[in-house]
Amino acid sequence: VQLVESGGGLVQAGGSLRLSCAASGFTFSIYHRAWFRQAPGKEREFVASISWTASTTYYADFVKGRFTISMDNARNMVYLQMNTLKPEDTAIYYCAAGPAGSISRREYTYWGQGTQVTVSS
Repeated sequence: VQLVESGGGLVQAGGSLRLSCAASGFTFSIYHRAWFRQAPGKEREFVASISWTASTTYYADFVKGRFTISMDNARNMVYLQMNTLKPEDTAIYYCAAGPAGSISRREYTYWGQGTQVTVSS
């Protein structure tokens, strides 16, 4: 079972990044997916989620209108398009999969190793 994130990096404030997460080793298509992030010295926090049917998405208030979560079941992928990035978006971003959609990290069974996003001012 594996989730592997990619696409992180260093970007200037106002810029964009697209994170990708590739799943393998389990039936990814029936799991709800989410992105969380963790900044230094802070707890891991919810960013966005998408249901396994892609019919429902949910965003943390601080990313609404800037980030978009999407998925491709045929490729076992989930994405996070991040626009208008701010220095406070700097964090390690993790993708996760679980049997139920939730903003709580306790509801997610599988986690990736994370990808670093750094936004300079």
